[in-house]
Amino acid sequence: MIFSSSARGTAALRLALLASLAGSPAMAQVMAAADQTTNASAGESTTQDGEIVVVGSRPIAESLAAALAVQKNSDSLVSVLAADAIGRLPDQNIAQAVSRLPGISVQRDQGQARYINIRGAPLQWTTLSFDGIYVISPEGRDARFDSLPSAIAGQVIVNKAVTADLNGETIAGNVNIVTRSAFDYKGMHVQAKAGAGFNDLGNGAEYEASAVLSNRWETGIGDIGVLVSGSYYQRTMGTDNFEIDWETVGQDVRPVTGADPNTLFDDGTGPRRVWAREIENKFYRLTRKNWSVTGRLDWQPDADNKLFAYSVYSIFLDDELRDNFRVDGDDRQGNVPSAACVGSAPQLPAPGTTGYADVCTGNTPLRGTVYGVDYDARYRRNQPRQSILTNTIGGDHTLSDDITLRWRGNYTRSKDDRTTPYVITYQSPGFGSGGSGAVNRVTVDYDLTNPQGSQVALFRTLRASNGQLSKGAAAASYLDLPNSLTNINSVQAVDITNAYTAKAELFWKTRLFGDTLLRFGAQYDDRTKTANESQIDLSGATGTPLANALTAAGLTNTASSILSSEAYRQTLRPGYSFNLMDDALATRVLTAAQGIAAYTPVQEEFYRVKESVWSGYAMATTRFDGGNIVYGARIEHVRNSGTAFVFINNDPPLLTTVNTSSTLVFPSAHLNWNVSDEHKLRLGFTTGAARPDYTVARPSFNIDDGDEAISGGNPFAVPERARGVDLYWEYYGRNGGFASVGVFYKDVSRALFEASRQFGDTRFDTAGLPRSQYDYSTTVNGGDGYIWGAEAALQLQVDNFGGDHGFIGGFGIIANATYNKSRVTTPDGRRITFPGTSRWVYNVGPYFEKYGVSARVVYQKRTEWLSELGDGSTGGDIFWDTDGELDASIRYAITPNIEVYAEGGNLLNGPGRRYAGNKVRTLEFEKFGRRFQAGVRVTY
Repeated sequence: MIFSSSARGTAALRLALLASLAGSPAMAQVMAAADQTTNASAGESTTQDGEIVVVGSRPIAESLAAALAVQKNSDSLVSVLAADAIGRLPDQNIAQAVSRLPGISVQRDQGQARYINIRGAPLQWTTLSFDGIYVISPEGRDARFDSLPSAIAGQVIVNKAVTADLNGETIAGNVNIVTRSAFDYKGMHVQAKAGAGFNDLGNGAEYEASAVLSNRWETGIGDIGVLVSGSYYQRTMGTDNFEIDWETVGQDVRPVTGADPNTLFDDGTGPRRVWAREIENKFYRLTRKNWSVTGRLDWQPDADNKLFAYSVYSIFLDDELRDNFRVDGDDRQGNVPSAACVGSAPQLPAPGTTGYADVCTGNTPLRGTVYGVDYDARYRRNQPRQSILTNTIGGDHTLSDDITLRWRGNYTRSKDDRTTPYVITYQSPGFGSGGSGAVNRVTVDYDLTNPQGSQVALFRTLRASNGQLSKGAAAASYLDLPNSLTNINSVQAVDITNAYTAKAELFWKTRLFGDTLLRFGAQYDDRTKTANESQIDLSGATGTPLANALTAAGLTNTASSILSSEAYRQTLRPGYSFNLMDDALATRVLTAAQGIAAYTPVQEEFYRVKESVWSGYAMATTRFDGGNIVYGARIEHVRNSGTAFVFINNDPPLLTTVNTSSTLVFPSAHLNWNVSDEHKLRLGFTTGAARPDYTVARPSFNIDDGDEAISGGNPFAVPERARGVDLYWEYYGRNGGFASVGVFYKDVSRALFEASRQFGDTRFDTAGLPRSQYDYSTTVNGGDGYIWGAEAALQLQVDNFGGDHGFIGGFGIIANATYNKSRVTTPDGRRITFPGTSRWVYNVGPYFEKYGVSARVVYQKRTEWLSELGDGSTGGDIFWDTDGELDASIRYAITPNIEVYAEGGNLLNGPGRRYAGNKVRTLEFEKFGRRFQAGVRVTY
């Protein structure tokens, strides 16, 4: 990259804008380094005819220096990811890219980073923005970042302590994607990347390509810049999975003798065993794609005015085939005997029972045998699509030496397509009276003692004349047992959010308190989310229209009719063999269903929520010799209008609308003290809120007068509130390098949880039916809580110590660690950790960079964290187990403009694992395989 002296002003202006987007005033101080040659820590450079020429031989050091420049000059606490650091590891989406930053942890799906937790906070407290404009994710307030390719970002700034100019709907922090501009470069700029590789689980191919093309021209009407970019990523892979659903069994009252205490819990009435009611495997074959397109036009008619317009379109596509086999252990739960065991030796189950939850058979929750149970096969195709189209126009205008005006207008359309073309279910024959049909069902030996591998063995079932069941010959495959199609379900579902934002900000330099920059802003946001769903749901039993249609199409009513000749060959050994489902044959079943039934709207899933937010802020930045103080407040008035259907018993549904409003004020203050040129101290006080998601705000209710119960959304839920304080020390070395240590604390009130309370609203009360007093199961505001922790970061290379250290000088390290602790009171009075809080999160990344070689290894780890609340009847709360991932990358610069690279992701093949209440009770276990890629990158 080459900057001429005329381009320095543009670079400085860009830095000031970036610092503003990070939470500092638009007229942030420009680093003196912008007018000097770059030192070795930021890449080798020389000066020629007043130009700064960055050779680019040290991309890691250069990108770190660029990020630290923005971070150091920010007037609030931020972490920054520079453009050249994005994609330097296997970081195909924004979530994975920012997970390298201090205090950031991610939650994954199919091994890919999806959600972001900032400093131990729940994922819904993280917000997303493009160039300071908040964007609602296709899923809603749970911002998904896997739908955003990392290639769309020129820079990513994570605001951990927000200022008054940023939206108040932020508790944990905001991830701000700074888009590229043609004015970032002197003239024509071309950057391209292409790579290919494979995933070793399923041997699927991986492809990646991206390109940026920009140019700028000096014309008679000012400078004009145009930038276009695009990216494409495709990954084909397999996933091995097993899942277990747990429950306590009311009929399980036989004495507890010699049971494993790890399988017990105390519900207040005594120890209860927790049994595996369903044991299943899900084998995924999937292709995931991300692609994006960006276009931007900049016009700077003179030094005092700048106008721009840009559009970004990004889409995530997931084409998934799933073979799902399920042992339904509890389908005869009502027959579990309660009489005392006869003798101490294990015995066959009592006549007409399966042995489920029966300790007299020798069964325990983790090992045993169930006889004559249901064994299902479900074949599914999912085709979710998530897309964001965001369009922004804006201008920056210097009205005088002291006054600047900035305005923005934005329209964003987020689309969540949840379409599932088919779920086709095959089941075993019925149990029959006294177990007469059990001989056509499966007997299963189960061994769940290994948390990382459930084992089952299949057998035929024998039945004695008295109805007692026993184990028969081994069965190798699902097809060895009778089965028939029982149901096909096809769903077409789309949620669309249309959002409009208009904002204007005024900056005024004054001599108040010496040197103060005043800022005033007004903003209007209008967001409407509409959810629609329709489905086909048909029985496939013999004699039904679907069964007749299948016969006419030449298909049988058994699972063999949709299976391919390809056998499962991945690494998991489930205890049985099977051939994979053939999508083309399964689609013929769907076509038959579509020929006899139309898609019917699912009124229970419809809702429309409109949100209008009027906001304004006033803030000031007062500078003194040693730094500055940033202080101000923001006020937001929110109006919600939700429309959905209400279902009362079996009456026709009623369309209802509920309107609510609230006004909140968010004060904040930040002290930034430059102790010296190298040392900086930050102290911040912040406030924020997290409004309930749109699915919560919908007024969809199911009213059951018989049970005196109501369930559904909760438009009456109020925002979660938080007050926080941050204290950080930062060190910026003269020759490069960075270190920081900080502590943080957030006091939280009105935390949201799934729970029950009295309904309280009288709009559905009628004579003799006081429905306002019914039990109401929904999302409710709970008690208070807190999150506190400490964070440390280090970035250092041997050459930062000055002098020429030769080969050894190329070694460096990037490391960070965060300690989090949280507690919150649930609506039922329990004290738990906040969902998403890992006690420890850390990244360790040694690297080497010299002589054109850039090599880096990064290990990430986060300890276990609460996923969602459970209860004793299902084994307890749900946790994600410790997650660790090792990634590596090596690059070589053939010329200053061309480099080749090779990289590997998830090299330890770490699993994703959830458990229920106790680590011995695996709820879900998945492996995703290692990923490898190689390619070339070109920059001109």
